[in-house]
Amino acid sequence: MFEFFSEVGILQQLSQTRLERRLPKGMSYAQFALLTHLIRTSDGRTPSQLARDMQVPKASMTNTLAGLERGKLIEVRPNPKDGRGRLVYLTAAGRRIREEAIERITPEFDKIRKRFDAAKLAPLMPVLGELREVMDLYRDED
Repeated sequence: MFEFFSEVGILQQLSQTRLERRLPKGMSYAQFALLTHLIRTSDGRTPSQLARDMQVPKASMTNTLAGLERGKLIEVRPNPKDGRGRLVYLTAAGRRIREEAIERITPEFDKIRKRFDAAKLAPLMPVLGELREVMDLYRDED
């Protein structure tokens, strides 16, 4: 298992570095990852939920959300069920800039595709998804 996760970690670092080079000016990887998470999951999550989802301290999430809100990529609205709470919503601009970032990284992935048969990855996707689900079950354990 260690060797497997070591390879996954190296792949993550290499892909993150490539992606960061192509992100729109001023956007951090953490901001891009949060936009992607909001698209994959759903709107209307609290900052605390998002911090837990992304496995980062609340202060880090607050900073990430502030940058996205300044850029009008998210909206932070009052929680109608709890006047003190806040909920995070993705804006149309947030969806657009995420798609633009993906378009900007596509040439990098095309370079890899020329040297590696991407069809080899298709059978791995269900296994990786299942592994993510199992790991999510243990997310908050220490």
